[in-house]
Amino acid sequence: MKRFAIAAAILSLGLIATGCTAAAPAAPPSSAPASSAPATSAPASPSPSMSEPMMSDIVDTAVAAGDFKTLATALTAAGLVETLKGPGPFTVFAPTDEAFAKLPAGTLDGLLKDKKALTSVLTYHVVSGEVMASQVAGMNGEKVKTVQGGTFTVKVKDGKVSLTDGAGNTVNVIKTDITASNGVIHVIDGVLLPKS
Repeated sequence: MKRFAIAAAILSLGLIATGCTAAAPAAPPSSAPASSAPATSAPASPSPSMSEPMMSDIVDTAVAAGDFKTLATALTAAGLVETLKGPGPFTVFAPTDEAFAKLPAGTLDGLLKDKKALTSVLTYHVVSGEVMASQVAGMNGEKVKTVQGGTFTVKVKDGKVSLTDGAGNTVNVIKTDITASNGVIHVIDGVLLPKS
């Protein structure tokens, strides 16, 4: 009897696999509870772990890039990490480690010891909203208001974008549109300084 049941099960699987319409013998009872969902129901939405990886926020994206260690240190010292991990969106004009190294000797150390001044300089690099490179390219001659409250001026020449800060210094945008979950980063080769 066991052999007959096994043969019948194999035969029914073969018929299902080949698309035959012959009726298969009833399946033996199962201890698993039956599902009430029809066989044609749509699959459930994939969980975040099954879909594309979630995008990192601005701070984590900058840290992962590896060229912004000084910026990360400065954000921590100013207590701005949680702000830039917030919902935003923000546009950050992020100076590289090399950009910070161009500051006159002692300037960075002085800023790191003066939280108010450091916060002012860092928030001067942040603009509310998400401003992509294509938008910046159309802003030649415009003054852009920063989160700090001051403005810098955008200049576009031969497809290259530069920013002139409140102190009269000009820096270049060297990489654009690094997207994050709460905004976008544009990389600059100098540190912007607000008008004193």
